[in-house]
Amino acid sequence: MKLVIAIVQDEDTGRLVDELMKNKFGVTKLASTGGFLKSGNTTIIVGVEKEKIDDVIEIIRSTCKSRKRVTTSPAPTTWSSGVYTPYSVEVQVGGATIFVVDVDKYEKL
Repeated sequence: MKLVIAIVQDEDTGRLVDELMKNKFGVTKLASTGGFLKSGNTTIIVGVEKEKIDDVIEIIRSTCKSRKRVTTSPAPTTWSSGVYTPYSVEVQVGGATIFVVDVDKYEKL
């Protein structure tokens, strides 16, 4: 048994959960927040047999596409004797960060 942990953008979450459930995978969804953009994302957890790992990853890959977003530059963490002027920055968002870990024991109660 393996545990797939995928961190995805909130806007991809609904489609991803629907696709995983349509393919008979159990899904747990946790709200989380990203660091750089401080925007909402979702952590998806799927327990799966080893033979089905590639199926889950392919569903994630086909559902969670990366895209570009324009945002304001982050404020500096320390201030000097200057004035901070925010500016637009184009960043890539979306896609998914996926971890696959071994499960030593699994019980469904």
